[in-house]
This record gives sequence, structure tokens and C-alpha cells, in this order.
Amino acid sequence: MHDPRLLLDPDTDAAAKLRRRGYVLDTDRLGKLVSRRSEVIGEGDQARAESKKAAAEVQAAARRGEDVTGLREQARELKNRISELESEQRAVEAELNEFLLSIPNLPLDELPDGATEEFAEQVRTWGTPTEFDFEPLDHVDLGERAGILDLGRATKLSGPRFAVFRGAGARLERALAQFFLDVHTQEHGYTEFSVPSLVTRQTMTGTGQLPKFEEDLFRTAVADRELFLIPTAEVPLVNLHAGEILNLDELPLRYTAHTPCFRSEAGSYGRDTRGLIRQHEFSKVELVQLVDADSSRAALDEIVVHAETILRKLNLAYRVIKLPAGDIGFSAQITFDLEVWMPSQKTYREISSASDTGTFQTRRAGIRGKGKDGKRGAVAALNASGLPIGRTLVAILEQHQRADGSVAIPEALTPYTGFAVINKDGSVS
Repeated sequence: MHDPRLLLDPDTDAAAKLRRRGYVLDTDRLGKLVSRRSEVIGEGDQARAESKKAAAEVQAAARRGEDVTGLREQARELKNRISELESEQRAVEAELNEFLLSIPNLPLDELPDGATEEFAEQVRTWGTPTEFDFEPLDHVDLGERAGILDLGRATKLSGPRFAVFRGAGARLERALAQFFLDVHTQEHGYTEFSVPSLVTRQTMTGTGQLPKFEEDLFRTAVADRELFLIPTAEVPLVNLHAGEILNLDELPLRYTAHTPCFRSEAGSYGRDTRGLIRQHEFSKVELVQLVDADSSRAALDEIVVHAETILRKLNLAYRVIKLPAGDIGFSAQITFDLEVWMPSQKTYREISSASDTGTFQTRRAGIRGKGKDGKRGAVAALNASGLPIGRTLVAILEQHQRADGSVAIPEALTPYTGFAVINKDGSVS
């Protein structure tokens, strides 16, 4: 959540920055709310001082044996006034907080202008998009022909946008998760966590999913408690330290977790409904870093490389793009997307987003920092997919398919799968 004083500071130029991402900041409303809050707080402080003085006068007059009826009435009126001002202060602060929670993060100046991916800046590419001397199949045809993917039975169980993996497909899915976690914990220094898939409204608010994206979330109730299914492990991993003061000298903290993720995909209206690209439930290995705010931009470059490492080890062609200001997520101040080559679509498709949220999420979650010298400092949060299991599986099937209908398993993954090839009939070798 933003500091309203910074939003109103002309030097911050917040309104202009937010316009770059398509958000119009109502500075007039914000200024009035901030002013009224200050006025109410000031009036309350004055009323409490007068009430304290009135109470002392009542006691002094009573000791002198004087009639204190009038003084007690004045003291009662002051207490009523204090109660009214406190009530108004709560109302103003609630309205101000609700307003602030709806304002997205400020994009960094280095982002290109624009609101769609066509305005993105390509940073680099790796690998050569696969060219076949046969007509390649998409992942659905490959998986269903081999019997390792069953979308029909998934629909029978849960409706559209769910998947069932079978045999070598299920084993490949499990192997990918283990491989991702091993690379990130053993090579990149992340600590692995197992976290809940159901979290509170406050937890969702801390990372910016609420109130903005409530329609995209699955909500349930457990023993009359409202809980939400997580859309990404970023939510619980960042909020592990909600309300805490972290030792700045012990940063960065690098966390990872493999979790199911749940998204309603409200508003997608038929986009990518075939196959595994856009599912209501999928699994993902997430990367989160908590760093000194002054180090966040450098940490973003690092976390991007960590996600790229997986794609390179799997020999999957991809590119890295810097998203334009109007296309970054609500909580992000800068985002790099990793896009993997999809032969069936003859284009690159997003497989990971890596974002620096600056202090946006940590302020919302109440995460602060303090050094050994006792000086307070700001903590920043970053996140990246490292990687989603389903989309990585799609890329492997499509990029590594062969003319005889089989799929070659990347060499780095074979110790985890126990096989090097998924044959056309679903058997392995």
C-alpha cells in the first residue's frame, strides 16, 4: 500500500507515472481524505487535552466543596465529542485505506510505454526455435495420442480447464517439480517451504490479490472462516513475515515452494481453452526474495537468471522481454517475462513472470527492516515462476517431439524421470 504523502508529493510525480499504466489517480479525493484525517486527528488531540484539563478542574472544584454540576456537564460533552471524533477518524481512515488499496504500484521509468505485449522490449533470446522436417503436433494431440494426458476425463470430474495426467505424463509432472526444487535449493540458495493452499483475506491483501482481483480467486469457508485458494505460492511465501521486523543484515531471504495454484481466469473468454496453457488448477514452483529495498533492482536481474537456468538445462528455446508500463501486474513496478517457443503456435508464449514489487507488497503486509545499528530500513519483495509445471511440460512435448511420434526427455531431467523417451504409445525407454 502506498504512502499517501508520497502520492501527493509533486516530486514523486505519481499521477503521471500511474497514467503510464492506464490508471487515473484522483488526487483531489486523496488530498481531501488525507487533509480530513489530519484535521480529525488534530481535533481529537485537542479535545482529549481539554477533557484532561476539565477532569482536573472537576476534581479541584470538588475538593473545594464547590458545585461541579456545570463542570461535569462540560466534561461529559467533551468525552462525547472525543467519541464522535474517534468514530469519524476510523471512518476516514477506512475510506482512505480502501482507496489506497485500489491504487496499483508505480512503474519504474525504465519501462517502455504501451499497454500490450507488442510494446515490450526484447532483452535477449536463447536457443533456436525448433524447426521440423515433419508436421509437428500440439501438446494435446501428442499427450492424448500417447495416453499420458486425458482432458476428457478431467472435464468429467471437474468441468473444463482441468487436466488428468497418466503414466509417463504423471511421472514427468512429478519429476519436473523435483528437478526445479533441487536446482533452486542446491544451486541458487533458496530455502524450500511447504505452505498452505488456503489463506485468509488479510494474507491475500498483503500481496495485492485483494481487493482488486477478487473475481479471479476461488473462495471457500472452513468452520465459518473465509479462506481463499492461492493463485500462486508468492502469496503465502511473502506473508510468512507479515507484521514482522526483519534484520536487514540477514537479507536477502530466498524462498521457494511447489504448490497447486487456483485461478478462475475470469474474463479470459475462450483464450487458450485448449490444453494446458490456461487452467483453473495447475502446479508451480515459485521463487520469492525479500531484500533490502536499495538492492531490489539488482535482485530482479538475479531472479530472472534463476528462472532462465531451468529453461536452459531443459534445452528449451526462449526469450526474455521487459513488459511495457501498461502491461505489468498490479503489484509490480517492473516485470520481465520469460517466453518459451511453442512450435504448434509458431510463437513465444509466457512461461514465467519475474517482478520487482519494491516496497508495495511489504508495506501492505507490514514487513519492515532494521539493521544492527538500530536504524530502520525498507524491505522489498520480488517473485518469479521457477517454473510452472504444466507449461514446461507443454514446451518439452512440443519442442522435443520426433518424427516417429515419440518425445525425447531432456538429459538433465532423465535422472528424475527414469526414462529418456516417451514413445508414441505412451510406453517409455
